[in-house]
Amino acid sequence: MRLSLAPRQADGQRAAPGRKVRVTDEPVQRRDQAVAAAEMVALVLDEESPLPETAADVEDLARRLRGHISRLGITVPEETPVLRHAQQLGSAGVPVGYVPSRVYLVQLAKATQELATAADTYGSGGERRRWTPRINVLRGTIFALALACLVLAASVPRA
Repeated sequence: MRLSLAPRQADGQRAAPGRKVRVTDEPVQRRDQAVAAAEMVALVLDEESPLPETAADVEDLARRLRGHISRLGITVPEETPVLRHAQQLGSAGVPVGYVPSRVYLVQLAKATQELATAADTYGSGGERRRWTPRINVLRGTIFALALACLVLAASVPRA
């Protein structure tokens, strides 16, 4: 089981090996860290995903999960038990042996999943995230306000 590390273009397609992806072509769309972590966790915990075949595959998956833990750890307060548990698991090395290494990988994936859930509830400053309206709600509100102003302006008698 080898996961490709090839860069992706803006439409999600893999870039050709000889072609460099230019950063200035489009604004960079940053993926939500919790979503990226959830995809990696699904790769490990999903019933239909294949088991890692070699120790190098286990080490690669563990390295990626540790990376998600470190990136998600920024958005969660330090005193959170979920963060401490995930960091403790991430700092431990991958055990030797087929079964212990796979058990460790599953435990690390579950800890990452719990941390991603905690990161969804906290904002970047360690506080609970405020609700922000979606862009279409804002557009609709502005349109309704502009329409009300137009109706009001049309109903005023001209002097």
